[in-house]
Parts: sequence; C-alpha cells; structure tokens
Amino acid sequence: MATDRVGVVCSLFKKAVQQGRSKRRGEAYSVSYVEPLRVARTPLAAFFKRLLTGCILAIGLWQIGEGSWIYAKARLAQYLLQRAWSRTLAGETTAKPWPWADTWPIARLIVPSRGIDLIVLNGAYGRTLAFGPGYVESSAFPGSFGTTILTGHRDTHFRFLKTLRKDEPILIQSRTGTWHRYRMRERQIVNADTAVIRQDDDARQLVLVTCYPFDAIVPGGPLRYVLTADLEDAE
Repeated sequence: MATDRVGVVCSLFKKAVQQGRSKRRGEAYSVSYVEPLRVARTPLAAFFKRLLTGCILAIGLWQIGEGSWIYAKARLAQYLLQRAWSRTLAGETTAKPWPWADTWPIARLIVPSRGIDLIVLNGAYGRTLAFGPGYVESSAFPGSFGTTILTGHRDTHFRFLKTLRKDEPILIQSRTGTWHRYRMRERQIVNADTAVIRQDDDARQLVLVTCYPFDAIVPGGPLRYVLTADLEDAE
C-alpha cells in the first residue's frame, strides 16, 4: 500500500516537472474563457443619460442663439435708426427710433474704405450701445471745436477699428446735414482705470473708443482701444 502511494506521488511530481519544462519551451496552454462582468443598465440610468445629453444640447443652442440675437438686434436697430436719422435731417430734434427709446440720433458715421455706415446715438450708456455707437455728452459736438468722443462695442459696431489704418478718412454728418472729414492720426491701448482722454478746446478732433482686446473671451476688462482722428474740412 505504501509503495502504491509513493508511486502516485512520484507520478504527479514527474507530470508537474514535465509541464514546467513545456512552459519554458513556450508550449501553448489552453485557457478557459471567463465571461466579462456586465453591469445591467437600469431605466433610471438611461433616463439620466438622456437628460444630460439634452441639457448639453440645449445649452449649446442657447449660446448660439444668444450670439445670433446680438447681431440681428444690431442690424435691425440700425435700419430703424436710419429712418430716425432721415427725420432728424428734416428738422426733428429728438427723433426716437422706436416709441419707448430714451435716446435719439445725433450724427452719422461713415468709413468709406471699410463699408461702415452707422447712426450715432445720444449717450454712451449700456442700453444705448446695444443698438449703435454712443456720443459722450460731456465732449464736443461733432464738427465743433474740441474733442468729440464716440464709444462702441468691440464685437459689433466698432469692430472695424481693429483694422483701421493711419490716414484713413472718417466722415461724420451732423444734424444740420453738414459732412465733416476726419483723418485717422494715431491709436493706442490704455487702462480705463488710470487713463484720461485729454479734451483740447483749440483743436477739432474725433476720438473713437472701444474695449480691448477685440477677441477677448471674458468681457469687461480695464483696457481700451483709443483711436484719434483730426478734422480736415467740412462740406
């Protein structure tokens, strides 16, 4: 009996040694396939996935729509302002472009080389700049002695300032119908918290101001892009 047991042990040992040698020689072994663990998808998980996808899509469409609405509103406003400007030239002093407006046209700005034709509104307030360039009421009136200051948004009406070059002409039509030709002299970037626009009462110049940088992702920074032009003549 003991001899049989010893024989069985020796046989198993010999088989194990042979398997080890086979493994070193690179012989293939058959491996049993193990089914991967699958997590069951519950109706609640599927619902939240669809909800998240819908929310992301809605936010994207809202951002696109908001940007499109800004440009559409600016274009529509300029059409209504052109009509109000015609009434201004006819003698109406405060021709409101729409009944509830708290502003009115005071000038027309044209840059022939850039295809720019804008109606300038009275007052440089946020609600005014949404529809067109605004006239800073404390500055000189267009065409008169002193410094005329106009402001506008960098991503709509005053975006053309980014590419405007020295000596390019800028035309301003006053409420009397007189055209004033300015010539772009210089441009600079200043900090709105510390810079001051000097108003020279002995000269007749035009200053156009907008936010900077033009392609800033977050609006409302302290930098301003300031363009100065000198009056050449009136027609």
